[in-house]
Parts: sequence; C-alpha cells; structure tokens
Amino acid sequence: MAYRIDPATDVLALIESLNQEILSVKHLGPVAFGFRPDHFSMSLQQIRTCLPREVREQASMARERERIITDAQAESDALLDFARKEASRLVEEATAEAERLRQQAQLERDQMLAQSEILKIAKAQVAEMKQDAEREAKEMRRGADRYAFDTLHNLEDVVAKVLQTIERGKSSIETEEVPRERVRLG
Repeated sequence: MAYRIDPATDVLALIESLNQEILSVKHLGPVAFGFRPDHFSMSLQQIRTCLPREVREQASMARERERIITDAQAESDALLDFARKEASRLVEEATAEAERLRQQAQLERDQMLAQSEILKIAKAQVAEMKQDAEREAKEMRRGADRYAFDTLHNLEDVVAKVLQTIERGKSSIETEEVPRERVRLG
C-alpha cells in the first residue's frame, strides 16, 4: 500500500518553512537582508499546489461570487440609474401633460365664460329690445287710438255741423212749405 502524504500536512509544513525563512531574515529597520524573493515565490506556488482541490474550488467560487456580486451591484446601480432617469422623464412628461391639460381647461373655461357672458348680454339685449318694442307698440296703439278718437271727434263735429245744417235746411224747408200750404189752402 502506497503511503500518501496528507495535502493539509504538506501545506502546513510549507507554511511553517516559509515562516522560518521570513524569521531568519535579518532586519535593520524596514530593510531586510538575506531575503530571497524567488524562493519565497516558489514556496507560495508549492503551497497553492498542495492545497486541496476543494480549497482551490472554494477560492475560485469565492472569486466568482465576488465577480457576480460586483456585476450584480454594477447592474443594480445601472438599473437604479435608469429607473431614476425614467422616473424623472415620466414625472416631467406627466407634469408637462398636466400643464397642457390645465391650460386647455383654462382656455375652455374662458371660452365658456365668454360664451356665457355673450349669451347673457344677448339675452339682456333681446329682453331690452322686446320691452322697447312693447313700449313702442303701446305708444303706437295709444297714438292710433288718440288719432282715431280725434278723427272720430272731428267727424262727430263735422257730422254734428252737417246735421245742424240738415236740420236748418229741413227747418227752412218746412217753414217755407207751411206758408205755401197755407197759401194754397187759403
């Protein structure tokens, strides 16, 4: 049976070896002496290689999750920006439409008021003209009645004079005839 080394143990051993290497480096303040970057890089690569597949997949999944979250956040921001712009556009359109409708209603109201005023004025003028016509008709009737009365009165005077003349004529004829008759009788 082949003896297999546990990858987790290998990783831990590599990490410990890397730690010892870092600790063995001499420091003078922030400057380090004896640090070998190529050896450090190779040790990190060995650690990565020794990591179990699940850990690498988990890391890959974590990166993918971060990418998805970043993409989702960017898409969310873009959608939110679009929604705000669309909402702003819709509000502007609705405001413009409301203003147009308000102006149209104002115009129609003004027209109706004007028509109503014109109608009131026309009705008042018609009523005034009717009253004037009735007044003139009454005056004309009174004038005609007065004229007829005056004419009849004048006619009555003329007829009375004619009757008087007739009566005088008749009287005159009667008085002349009576002596003639007396003359004839006598």
